[in-house]
Amino acid sequence: MMHIIGLMSGTSVDGIDAALVEISGLETDLQVKLLAGATYPYPETLRSQILAVGAGEPISMSEFATLDDAIAEQFAQAALAVQAGHTPADLIGSHGQTVYHRPPKKDQGTNDKAVCSSSELGYSLQLGRGAAIAHLTGISTVSNFRVADIAAGGQGAPLVPRVDAYLLSHATQSRCVQNIGGIGNVTYLPARSTANWEQQVRGWDTGPGNMLLDLAVQQLSQGAKTYDQDGAWAATGTPCQVLVEQWLQQDFFQQAPPKSTGRELFGLDYLKDCFADAGRYQLSDADFLATLTELTARSIAHSYGTFLPQLPDQVLLCGGGSRNSYLKQRLQAHLPSTSVITTDEVGLSADFKEAIAFAVLAYWQHHGIPGNLPEVTGAAKAIALGEIHLVTTSGRDSIESHPH
Repeated sequence: MMHIIGLMSGTSVDGIDAALVEISGLETDLQVKLLAGATYPYPETLRSQILAVGAGEPISMSEFATLDDAIAEQFAQAALAVQAGHTPADLIGSHGQTVYHRPPKKDQGTNDKAVCSSSELGYSLQLGRGAAIAHLTGISTVSNFRVADIAAGGQGAPLVPRVDAYLLSHATQSRCVQNIGGIGNVTYLPARSTANWEQQVRGWDTGPGNMLLDLAVQQLSQGAKTYDQDGAWAATGTPCQVLVEQWLQQDFFQQAPPKSTGRELFGLDYLKDCFADAGRYQLSDADFLATLTELTARSIAHSYGTFLPQLPDQVLLCGGGSRNSYLKQRLQAHLPSTSVITTDEVGLSADFKEAIAFAVLAYWQHHGIPGNLPEVTGAAKAIALGEIHLVTTSGRDSIESHPH
C-alpha cells in the first residue's frame, strides 16, 4: 500500500487538481481510496501566460524557463496543500501543464509503429519539471508521462484507459468512461464477461470538451465569466443543427482511432472560424453557446456510433464537463438507449478521476508496470510511463533523476 499524490491540469488551464490517494494491489486487484482532493486555481497572470504560450504566442527561452519553474512551484504547492493533515505521501505523479501536443505525422497502425522515423513521431510538451517538484516537496516525483509512449510511435494520449479498465469496468455491462475537460476523451470498456475483454479496451480523444465553450464565454462576457456554470447560459438558447452538421465534417471527427488532439486544433483559431460560420444565421449569444455545446455532445455520440463495436450500456462522465447539466442532457438526448451518469455514482470522484489516474500511473511506474495500451495509443509496445525523480533518504535536498 502506498499514499500517492496525483496532480493534473488539463487544457482548460483552470487550475491544478490534486488528489491524495491510498493505492494497493497492482492490476486486476487494484484498489484506490481518495483521502483528499482539491483544485488550486492558477494565479490569473500565470494562467494568462500559459494560455498565450499554448496559443502559439512567441516567447524567449528565458521567459519559457521562468514559466516552466513557476508552474512547477504551483504544482509543488498544490501537493503540499492537499496532503496537509495527512501522513506524508510516498510519491507524486504529476502530469504537468500541456502547452503543445502534436500527434504522429503518419497513422501507420499499431503493428508498424516500431518503424516510425523520428520525424514522424508525435511530440508533447508538459511544463512543471518533476525534478523541481521533487526538490520543493521532498517527495519523489514521477512526471513527463507522455514521452515514452510517443517515442514508441504512439499518440501519447489518452493515457488513462488502462487505469479505467481496472477501476471502472463492470462484470456484465459495457461502459464508456467519458472525460470532458478542455478536450473530450473516451475509454471503451467491454463487460468483463466478454472473452479477452482487456484486449478490447479502446480509447481516443473525441474532440472539443469545454475548451471552445470556455473561450466563447470569456469573449461573449467580455472577460466577466471564464465558463458557463452548469450550462445555464447555453440552456436558454437553441442549437443550430445545420452549423453542427457542418462542423462535424471536420477531418478529425472522421479520422479513425488512434487519435488525439488539443488546443492546436480546437483553440482560438477554430473558435474564430465558428464565429464566422455563425454570422449568417443571426444567432443570439445563448444560441451560439448552445450550438457549441451541441458540437461537444454530438461529436461524442458520433464517435461512439462510428468507431465502437457497439453502443455502451452506460456512459460514465468525469471532468469539469460532467458538472454541466445542459451538456449532460444533450448527450443523453443523442444516446437515448444508454444510461448517462457520472463516475461519482459508481464510486470514483468525477472531479478528481484524472488526478487519481496519474497517481496510479506513478504507482505503476514505481512497480515497473506498463501504463499505456498500445491498442489505444498506437504505440509499438506496452511500456511503464513517466520519468522518476528520486528524493534520496540521506537528504531531502539530494535529488536523483531516473528517466525510463
